[in-house]
Amino acid sequence: MHTHDLSAWRHDHHFGSDTASAERSTRLVMWITAAMMVIEIGAGWWFNSMALLADGWHMSSHALAIGLSAFAYAAARRYARDPRFAFGTWKIEVLGGFASALVLLGIAVLMVAGSLERLWSPSAIHYPEAISVAVLGLVVNLACARLLGGAHHHHHHGHDHGHGHGHDLNLRSAYMHVVADAATSVLAIAALLGGWFYGWAWLDPAMGIVGAVLVAVWAKGLLKETGKVLLDREMDHPVTEEIREGVETMLAESETRVADLHVWRVGRDAYACALTVVTHSMTLTADEVRACFSMHEEIRHSTVEIQRCVD
Repeated sequence: MHTHDLSAWRHDHHFGSDTASAERSTRLVMWITAAMMVIEIGAGWWFNSMALLADGWHMSSHALAIGLSAFAYAAARRYARDPRFAFGTWKIEVLGGFASALVLLGIAVLMVAGSLERLWSPSAIHYPEAISVAVLGLVVNLACARLLGGAHHHHHHGHDHGHGHGHDLNLRSAYMHVVADAATSVLAIAALLGGWFYGWAWLDPAMGIVGAVLVAVWAKGLLKETGKVLLDREMDHPVTEEIREGVETMLAESETRVADLHVWRVGRDAYACALTVVTHSMTLTADEVRACFSMHEEIRHSTVEIQRCVD
């Protein structure tokens, strides 16, 4: 049996400058989003705009979800040296992204319910004031998206190598929340302009439903990606077959084959693997097996078991 030492990697991974930058950006966006949420909810209620109110409540879910992302960063940093976490605390960040996606789905349902209620019971809307607030919300959302997008771009290029899976799912979830906010703000503005100039009062709640569908679609994608990591569904990753082929090709002369192989992700850009090989060689070592896939730098931990065939 052979294992790779992960202690140094675990510490460096959670205390890198990229992660610290992402955490700071996420925390700042959380406070900005919370402030804008209060403004939009108050204005939506005061000016009687369902699209603006829906956007405000939608933003409240984002403030909560982005807060979860910030908390996930803080928790991962706090417990980075805790030996109880076998492969570090990266999955706390992924769990934060998963929770954010669930919040997105929940708020999409609430947006649909509120919009349908307004369709059945329409009421007067103060269009000029509501449009002004919606535009302000859009500007804030775009500023937050730029802030998080810059952190995501820096983080992605700082870690992305191997097979290109170095992105930060926690940061991506926060980024998707503000992008979703920006999209619903655009829809709200379009609905308010249509109602103001053409008298299409129905457009306001209709756009609330369209926005909810968009949010639900984005949430579904994020749930799928974070759920895949949390459930260790990585056996369809290209590196899995490359490890198998590398071992069996390079050790073909000793009639060595991979009898059992498991690969799972332990970090944004790091994987672990456990494999059992069956061989006719009486001298084959774990180091020789691991040399067959040493070109894969993303494999940060490996456990090798050798079973020898006695003729």
